[in-house]
Amino acid sequence: MVFRFLQKVGMGLMLVLWSFAARAEYAWNFPTPATPMAADTLHVHNKFMVITMIIFVVVLGIMIYSIYAHRKSKGHQPASFTGPGTKAQVFWTLVPFAILLYIDFILMGIPAYHSVLLMQDTKNGAEMVVKVTGSQWRWQYEYMDGDAKGIQFVSTLTTTPDQIANQAAKNEHYLLEVDNPLVLPVNKKVRILLTANDVIHTWWVPAFGSARDAIPGFLRETWVQIEKPGTYRGQCKELCGKGHGFMPVVVEAKPEAEYNIWVAEQKAKMSAASADAGKEWSQEELMTQGKAVYEKNCAACHQPDGKGIPPTFPALAGSKIINGPNFDASGKLLADSHVDRVFNGKNAMPAWKTMLSDADIAAVVTYERNSFGNTMGDLVQPSQIKALR
Repeated sequence: MVFRFLQKVGMGLMLVLWSFAARAEYAWNFPTPATPMAADTLHVHNKFMVITMIIFVVVLGIMIYSIYAHRKSKGHQPASFTGPGTKAQVFWTLVPFAILLYIDFILMGIPAYHSVLLMQDTKNGAEMVVKVTGSQWRWQYEYMDGDAKGIQFVSTLTTTPDQIANQAAKNEHYLLEVDNPLVLPVNKKVRILLTANDVIHTWWVPAFGSARDAIPGFLRETWVQIEKPGTYRGQCKELCGKGHGFMPVVVEAKPEAEYNIWVAEQKAKMSAASADAGKEWSQEELMTQGKAVYEKNCAACHQPDGKGIPPTFPALAGSKIINGPNFDASGKLLADSHVDRVFNGKNAMPAWKTMLSDADIAAVVTYERNSFGNTMGDLVQPSQIKALR
């Protein structure tokens, strides 16, 4: 018996030492608050922990005292009565009930109520609005007002498949890195509107102190007011499908001057993308661009080799839709054609018209029609996609 106990203790110590050797990350508290909401949540949490710890110590102390002071070795015998009487029972039931009622409603209820009101106050004092749309498995951001109005982009995981498959070294921000982070100014209250294209997702950044579900068909709200510049990371914490673990949230908080520079840069990129839609692209240019777009946005579902995961994510190799016509003789888009599927979406397929530029859509369609064994030989120009808008 003693040997088995010591063996278990030794194994436990060995596991602890192994965790230190592996530099396993651990924390005893919340992340450092970056918003007023996070600071308030941490304050309420710490207060509740103190209250519950006091209750625990008092109750445990009474139990230990009772067991020790009334033990058999001191001559105490079990009582023969079935109860001390109705009045005494009622009294000693109501006293702890009243104490706990006071603790729950006064010491804990009022701070919790204040925190809930703070979380729900999305409009008062908001200086800008950003719409966040979740889809499997990426985030789309759209700036709804102010100087940044009209800026929209998709934020996608940049951790490489080799790293995920343990075939390459992993960096510090493994699975928490994206190509296009959400950029926000510091010290400004930002109203966040949340929705989803397919299933329920959760936009969650621990340092912001809020997590709100993005639900298809509904528009939900939260807000942030970041107090310090920096990069803040989170992720979807709903079980939103096989790519659930590959849907990070990255927010860059910048001083207002740097934020304004970023806005100007994004506007310039939008103008350049509009110009790209008006030029004639070669097939080589479209194939090169399309391969990059496919690997970034499509490979997670349809797989890098285009074989998909039937029946949810059909194969692109040999697909009747991909190997069919896109436009009729008059140049009108055919319903349920390849371009129509990519542009407007269907079922689990999102409508990429809201997430990709004209050039990106034309490029990825061209790439898919001439890859994975598909040999259509044709190409789609960005001007054709622009005309569909």
